Amino acid sequence: MDKPVIADKKPAVLTLEPGTYYWCSCGVSKNQPFCDGSHKGSGFEPLEFDMKEQGKVALCNCKLARTPPFCDGAHKSLKQP
Repeated sequence: MDKPVIADKKPAVLTLEPGTYYWCSCGVSKNQPFCDGSHKGSGFEPLEFDMKEQGKVALCNCKLARTPPFCDGAHKSLKQP
C-alpha cells in the first residue's frame, strides 16, 4: 500500500484526556482515528502524539493533512458524495 486509505471525508472531533495517543496513518484501522495495528506489513506506522491537558481536537480522517494528526482542511479538496 503506497497511499493511505481515506477513512472519512471529515475530521473526528473529539475531547481527549491527557495522555499518549496513536493516530492511524494508513486509514485501515477499525478504530479510527486511532491505530489498531491493522497497518502491519503496509509500510505505514502510527503517529504518536501527546495531550498535555484535556482538550477538543479535530483529528484528520482523510489522511491527507500536512499537519497530522490534526485536520488542516485537506479533506475539502476531496470530491464529496
